[in-house]
Amino acid sequence: MTAPQITMTALPGLPIVAPGDDLLEAVDAGMDRAGLRFADGDVLVLAQKIVSKAEGRFVDLRDITPSERAVELAEATGKDPRQVEVVLGESREVLRYKMGVLIVVHRLGLVIANAGVDASNVQQADGSERVLLLPLDPDGTCAALRRRIAERHGVEVAVIINDSVGRAWRNGTVGLALGAAGLPALHDIRGEHDMFGRELMVSVVALADELSAAASVLQGQGAEGRPVVLMRGVEFPDLDLPASSLLRPLEEDMFR
Repeated sequence: MTAPQITMTALPGLPIVAPGDDLLEAVDAGMDRAGLRFADGDVLVLAQKIVSKAEGRFVDLRDITPSERAVELAEATGKDPRQVEVVLGESREVLRYKMGVLIVVHRLGLVIANAGVDASNVQQADGSERVLLLPLDPDGTCAALRRRIAERHGVEVAVIINDSVGRAWRNGTVGLALGAAGLPALHDIRGEHDMFGRELMVSVVALADELSAAASVLQGQGAEGRPVVLMRGVEFPDLDLPASSLLRPLEEDMFR
């Protein structure tokens, strides 16, 4: 009897990503260094920051003039009013705020702190004050990268873009899927049965988020420099649902 297992490998030696860089070239080089080749059913997880950097999603705060609303929120939260202005530009709605905390609905539909606008692990030069925004279309980026891998290597893999987020009622951050392609980001197993034959009535699994959290353990949060993880042995049905399927419709949201 073979014991089920999932393996995770952080691809070594990936360079600092710059705007316009080809992420597939960087990934392929990392695969070569790790002595790996893509196989059908692999899951490739990329940290949000390298995707955003490749897309050039930088904003220099020296170029930002804060609005009156941004100044008000900055005073209430203790944040830089210029960065708050960038957050507002990436947001649909401000949900909650207090000193040190600004929670918004991001333009992608995510409920997230600071709209994901962040300066950590962002290189600065010549006095710049750059911050990094989330990718423009994470699901689309995953789908495009998946197609390129299939064309180049002749295999079908799933691709996830993950990021670290906080959670209501829980301390600490976990990995969450911003984008996904090639797997059911939301896996509905209602109608199946448990080990005693009881029909599952409410079980819908956030598969892409679970894989994102697992990969983030290996990626790390600081100076580890391990932004890409290859996962092997994950079992999932032949169904493609993007990460946007994980967003709870407003009419079903009991927490806002």
